Amino acid sequence: MTVYGGVVDPAYSRLLIQKTDLPLADILALDRVQKKLPVPDEAAARLKRMKLIEGRKPNYHVSATVAEVTANKADYIRTRAQDDEFYAKLLKDYLEKFGQASRAEINTLLLPKLSDALTEEQKDNKIANLLTNLRRKGRICNTGSRGHPIWKIAE
Repeated sequence: MTVYGGVVDPAYSRLLIQKTDLPLADILALDRVQKKLPVPDEAAARLKRMKLIEGRKPNYHVSATVAEVTANKADYIRTRAQDDEFYAKLLKDYLEKFGQASRAEINTLLLPKLSDALTEEQKDNKIANLLTNLRRKGRICNTGSRGHPIWKIAE
């Protein structure tokens, strides 16, 4: 077993020990996930098999089961991604109410709603992909230029 330097959160570890039958190595690995520290690949694979963590390397986060045991349910919801239809509905409501939106306005609307586990670049790509998918499905259209898009609901 590898023991890493640093302080283990005693309250977090105590809760996991009391409410689960996890070995110490897994508790230490979960502590590292919670602190957003790197986790060895074999430990991450083991935790994923047991459905204790979610996400992709290096952006792991604890699963709903662990979040419930440790009273971190709100953090779990903030890091878990919503489905694209959630974001599409927000955008549709905005466009119906205000008629049009620039990319900056769309970013202001959607960026705070995206998962905290994503980087700023990933959030920007997520919004770009959402706009492209909605445009290809014929639900929205760009009436501006490529450099200064004005998005509207397609007619």
